[in-house]
Amino acid sequence: MAGAPCLLRVLAVSSCLCLLADAARLLAAAPAEEADALLKLKAGIVDGGGALDTWAAGTSPCDGGTSAWAGVVCSKGSVLGLQLEKEGLSGELDLAPLKSLTGLRTLSFMDNEFAGAMPDVKGLGGLRAIFLSGNKFSGEIPADAFAGMGWLKKVSLSRNGFTGAIPASLAAVPRLLDLQLNDNKFTGKIPDFPQKDLKVFDVSNNELEGEIPASLKSIDPQMFEGNKKLCGAPVDAKCEAPSPPATTSPPAATSGKIGTSPSPPAAAETTTTGTVPAEEGTQGATKPTKGSTSFGVLAAFLGTLAIIGFAVVALQRRREYNTQNFGPAASTKPTLPSAPASPATKPTHAAAAATAAAATTGGGGARSSSVSGSTARGGGGKAGEQGRLTFVRDDDRGRFFELQDLLKASAEVLGAANLGVCYRAKLTGGHSVVVKRFKEMNRVGKEDFEEHMRRLGRLSHPNLLPLISYYYRKEEKLLIHDYVPNKSLAHLLHGEGRRVKKLVHWPARLKLVKGVARALQYLYDELPMLTVPHGHLKSSNILLNDRFEPLLTDYSLVPVMNQSHSAQLMVAFKSPERRQFGRSSKKSDVWCLGILILEILTGRPPSYDPPPQPEAATANGDLVGAVASTPEGEWLEKVVDADMIRKGEDEESKGEMVKLIKIGMACCEAAVDSRWELKTAVESIEELKGGKEEDANDEHSFYSSIDGDEFASVAIN
Repeated sequence: MAGAPCLLRVLAVSSCLCLLADAARLLAAAPAEEADALLKLKAGIVDGGGALDTWAAGTSPCDGGTSAWAGVVCSKGSVLGLQLEKEGLSGELDLAPLKSLTGLRTLSFMDNEFAGAMPDVKGLGGLRAIFLSGNKFSGEIPADAFAGMGWLKKVSLSRNGFTGAIPASLAAVPRLLDLQLNDNKFTGKIPDFPQKDLKVFDVSNNELEGEIPASLKSIDPQMFEGNKKLCGAPVDAKCEAPSPPATTSPPAATSGKIGTSPSPPAAAETTTTGTVPAEEGTQGATKPTKGSTSFGVLAAFLGTLAIIGFAVVALQRRREYNTQNFGPAASTKPTLPSAPASPATKPTHAAAAATAAAATTGGGGARSSSVSGSTARGGGGKAGEQGRLTFVRDDDRGRFFELQDLLKASAEVLGAANLGVCYRAKLTGGHSVVVKRFKEMNRVGKEDFEEHMRRLGRLSHPNLLPLISYYYRKEEKLLIHDYVPNKSLAHLLHGEGRRVKKLVHWPARLKLVKGVARALQYLYDELPMLTVPHGHLKSSNILLNDRFEPLLTDYSLVPVMNQSHSAQLMVAFKSPERRQFGRSSKKSDVWCLGILILEILTGRPPSYDPPPQPEAATANGDLVGAVASTPEGEWLEKVVDADMIRKGEDEESKGEMVKLIKIGMACCEAAVDSRWELKTAVESIEELKGGKEEDANDEHSFYSSIDGDEFASVAIN
């Protein structure tokens, strides 16, 4: 019996080994199953342009967080989403093979040529987002098409040919945040959408009718345009009241057909008229008395006055949104034809031209001009073509001003950046906003642009400068942000504030790096469909708030910027993989983060272009080459900015500095496969310590000599 326990232990160990072996086989089979599912999906797609040629049997769709298969988004070695947009794909989209992909969270087939009925998405219960806009889908969507999709947050079916009623199951999706059904042929009434978190609801340009549910009264009226038979809040059309019951008795013959018991009004009329022949009773119903005629004339007169009043109010509101250019232009030539200016508007154009000349010099001085509100009303052309200011934040912050307020504000030129001209607009109420004017932002049409701006408006992170509103016109776009009291990180490190930089010690610089890394990780989590969620991460696009915490700007603009302009100017397009293979990757932003880390630690301005010769690395500003050519033991002496190390700096802090240099170098690896994942970099950065806790939290220990005007305005380059 003594050997029994030993035998039991042997059997237990054997069982565990068998279970581990089975688990290993399952894990090994998972990539093969995912590949098989995607290849089945590919088999049903017509791919005339070869967009899916990289989907090859015998290869794995995911390698960690990257994928060699076009349009496949990976996370931890599994397929997270598909982003196959503008690839010329066609056929009928059958999503049944994807049911085995339990980790699938987002699907985007926007702007292709898919046709047929709405794909069956009900079986993909884990989906968070579905983007099918810009295809040729048609027919009615089954009422239960979205039943049971409890995790679904975003649905975009715009610009197709769907007909019939809006599926009732959509109104039952509990977590719905964003629904875009515009530019289809939906009919009938809008269901009640009770979701409290629903922020975007676009059903414009359909054939819907009836009263808009009260749950949607806070939605922008633009989201209901193009449905002539819709009424109620928030549109201006009043719903017709139910027809009142008849006040006169119907003809005897008609009454006999309806029923034997007359309605109460008819009975009351009978008692008034007494015994009247059928012919006289009928005539009395069609010929009003003198008193009733006067009442009808009065009602018609009052109705006419009401219509005139509504027309005047609507015309006034339309004039308020009518506009020409905002403030000073980058060129003295007008971008839109306008009617001859009245004498009152001539000074406005002169001031705008003067400020435009200042803008073209690229200077950052405090040049200002007064932009009169009459500019908005002095231009000719169609008012509908002029656009209007659109707010994108979930809250009402920023809605205290309108486009007219911007036109009246004094516009201070902050600089001519490579992506657009930047102004500070001082509103009459004392509040200031920053307006960035873009000329090279015509990659997508109006609907896709507005969709992307709404997406950016929903982003919220303490280290992101939030977008407040935008102004759309075909020739140019305006993006409006909050005004930030301090200048950029580039100015702090390299600009006129050099003496202030000497006060920025290790804890403060580490705090800056952590804030940037957290914001970048947030962009990657919220915008997984974008190959390059930021695209232009550099020190001049990082502003410093009143506590000198970093605020990222110019993020997520790649989808709307002209491609040639992006390739020439945006730093993510300077990455090694872009130069070598002509395409960016999910790690292009990681490369920019690595360059930024080295810039913060060394205090040297970087160059994003490779040096002509390796020995010219230091002189050319190639921080990666300069660090790589220096032995690790000499980094603190020859690489780290001497102003960052205070006298008597403890050895632990110096060791943390070396660790951060290594993280920056790992993010700058030229080979994409060797470069760190963003998540790995962020986790490693979060583990670093900045020395004494009070140093990291007390800004005055680093910025005590800043005078009132040192950081008086924002500098965006």
